[in-house]
Amino acid sequence: MKSPFLKLVSLLLCAVLILPFTLRVYADSPAPDTADAAAQFTLTLDTPSYILIEASTGRVLCEKNADQPLPPASVTKVMTLLLVMEAIDSGIIKLTDNVPVSAEAAGKGGSQIYLEVGEAMTVDEMLKSVIIASANDAAVALAELIAGSEEAFVDRMNARAKQLGMENSHFENATGLDDSVENHTTSARDIAIMSSELMKHKKIFDYTTIWMDTVRDGAFGLTNTNRLIRFYNGANGLKTGSTSKAKFCISATALRDNLQLIAVIMAAPTRDSRNESAKKLLDFGFANYAYLMRESGSAGSVKILGGITSECPTVYDHFGTVVEKSAGSKLDSNIQLPETIAAPVKAGDIIGRIEYSLGGVPLGEVAIKAAESVDKISFFGVLGRLTLKFFLN
Repeated sequence: MKSPFLKLVSLLLCAVLILPFTLRVYADSPAPDTADAAAQFTLTLDTPSYILIEASTGRVLCEKNADQPLPPASVTKVMTLLLVMEAIDSGIIKLTDNVPVSAEAAGKGGSQIYLEVGEAMTVDEMLKSVIIASANDAAVALAELIAGSEEAFVDRMNARAKQLGMENSHFENATGLDDSVENHTTSARDIAIMSSELMKHKKIFDYTTIWMDTVRDGAFGLTNTNRLIRFYNGANGLKTGSTSKAKFCISATALRDNLQLIAVIMAAPTRDSRNESAKKLLDFGFANYAYLMRESGSAGSVKILGGITSECPTVYDHFGTVVEKSAGSKLDSNIQLPETIAAPVKAGDIIGRIEYSLGGVPLGEVAIKAAESVDKISFFGVLGRLTLKFFLN
């Protein structure tokens, strides 16, 4: 019979022999690809529906039940704000305009800045109040300013949603209050769509990135309902929402290294779990994806046959795409441009293209356009050129 000491020695020797084999097997196992990582990632979020997209391309990076219609609470205001920003950019209203307050607006419950009937605040202050403090009274006042009534404004909300391809959305008010609505719903994907559209209006970030501010000449304080603005690196928006029916929702946006992400969380059980889920989604996106970009520029000049000038300069737009970080970052370009083109040429005419690829995999292309118009030379123009050439020679 072996002594206890010999037994211990035997066990240690077995461990030494087995450990390298165990480590070798683990090290030789292939790392999960992005799809596998995303599949495993879905198990950690405490929410029934979510989506993560890159804003400029719309590429979906991760999703779960993203088309399920659910009540969005105050995330509804993303559409409200989109219509307001479109009205500002089109010149219909200005930030300095005063917004009258009706009894209907002043009577809205939930989050508010306690507007009084007849009180007037500027569009700028109303926007601050809606975006930072999620003020329902201010949202309705802005809706009435633009459309005359909240009901008419809601018609515009639904029409705009249809234009954007938001297939699972139906709005019944401009606020997201859902205690008396029948079918005020949208989906995580639709929220991502309208969030992306709102973010095209860069002025919105002047408001969504504010942590604390005031209105009424400093008399009323505002604190952002989106805690990620203060506590998450790169956070720049966008809108939170919560009711007993909708639970806790958010359209959370963040920007790092030119990668602009939108993470939408629906129906999370608590505010903390909503914020944590949003952070995990954003972390996943930043850890696994990169945004590769080439600036706009010129591809040189193209020779013109039969034109009043012999060359035409070219221009092309910037190119951006989202790739998995594991694919690398060396973006290759291939310019396809004819040596000559015949006049006439109009500015903006497509005369070539630049093809982009990564590791031999095509990613997309941009058009090369004529930067100037070149008219066809007339008979007398040709005659003049020949005459000038004759005398110079």
